[in-house]
Amino acid sequence: MGEIVFAAGLPHAPALVGLFARAPAEIQKVVRETYESLVRELEAARPDVLIVFANDHLANSRIRAYPDFLIGMAAEHQGPHEWFKPWIGCRDFAAKGHPAVAEALFRGMTKRGIRMNAERANLNFDDNISVPTVLMDLDKRRIPLVPVLQNCTVPPYPDQRRCYFIGEALGDLIACDLPADLRVGLVGSGGLSHEPGGARYYVIDEEFDRWFLDLCCAGGHRKLLDGLTIDRMEAAGSGGTSEVLAWVIVMGAVGERPGHSFGYAIHSDFRCGIGAVSWDVARRAT
Repeated sequence: MGEIVFAAGLPHAPALVGLFARAPAEIQKVVRETYESLVRELEAARPDVLIVFANDHLANSRIRAYPDFLIGMAAEHQGPHEWFKPWIGCRDFAAKGHPAVAEALFRGMTKRGIRMNAERANLNFDDNISVPTVLMDLDKRRIPLVPVLQNCTVPPYPDQRRCYFIGEALGDLIACDLPADLRVGLVGSGGLSHEPGGARYYVIDEEFDRWFLDLCCAGGHRKLLDGLTIDRMEAAGSGGTSEVLAWVIVMGAVGERPGHSFGYAIHSDFRCGIGAVSWDVARRAT
């Protein structure tokens, strides 16, 4: 049976790369220490594969035929897509894929009644996969990736309870369907509060962000699921805050376990609350 050895939720704001140098020193320190800490934990966990859930920014599917989930099955994942390069401002990458795990994910979730689309060609990656890949040097570490692009934008999309259920199914799949002794890392990429291109483009809902981070770390998920409604996410930042649903899938997969945060930062150039959580996959919440 497979084993989850690493689980984290992290932001992918493009300005964390392209505009990072413009941030004040104390903000840079929070961001740098956050990703350095995540890298240390990832290296200590030694995953054989990293499954990354991240929202799709309308770059791979038409709105009238928009899948809730799209699995990248390529042997190599290249990015960022040419159109997004000036926006993100990050280097090119070519991360190793894991087609066998991607296929097992597609088959296993289908068997569990959860429909996911899949694509063998290289997907169009923007900040969703590109930012965590370059900030954590995932390509250089040669950790195979399975990207899963998630609909958090085109209604009706899976809400917090559906995402948690999908995460539980994912955890069961890893335990029951993947090869014995396969070490699996999980990442939810996206958030925190932001409203890309909207009337509140530069408004960050710090109260929401700290509430969400605190409940992620507490380990008891009922209160989080009760409060993390689509309406509340839209109020915190329309069209962007719902990216944290990728974190909810990871939480569903690992179950009620405590987590720890790495600090929190706000800067106008980032246009997004910045914070991350890593869950202790070795112990349950008390």
